[in-house]
Amino acid sequence: MTSGPERYAPPDRRPPKKLSDVDQAATNASEGENKIREFVPRDVAYLHRPGGEVDAANDPAAEDLVNALIRRVAGESMDEIDRVIRDLEGVRAMLRNEGERVSRELAGYASLSHASMTAMKVIADTLEQWKGARDKLGR
Repeated sequence: MTSGPERYAPPDRRPPKKLSDVDQAATNASEGENKIREFVPRDVAYLHRPGGEVDAANDPAAEDLVNALIRRVAGESMDEIDRVIRDLEGVRAMLRNEGERVSRELAGYASLSHASMTAMKVIADTLEQWKGARDKLGR
């Protein structure tokens, strides 16, 4: 069983149990590279012109393609960041609710403890009175 914040993380955001941190970082890096590679061949296929290379600085189509690619990659990153923010806000709300619940529980236990102490004092005082009355009668 995990402890700490990993315990409350969504299952898809929990760290893997078998991969080391270095292996996990390498996996994440290769996944990011694969996503970019998925975009590039699809989007630049029409730029391959016979008889020479495309000069991206002078070709508005290439510039548009680069801008579109950057927007797409940045858009996915922003979507991921937004999702993480929503997840963190949900965890914050859950932690706030749990904190309030724990505070209520502690207040209830404190009240119960105070009532128990008061009852024990009354019982002890009553027993002393009975003991004093018994000693007076028995002597």
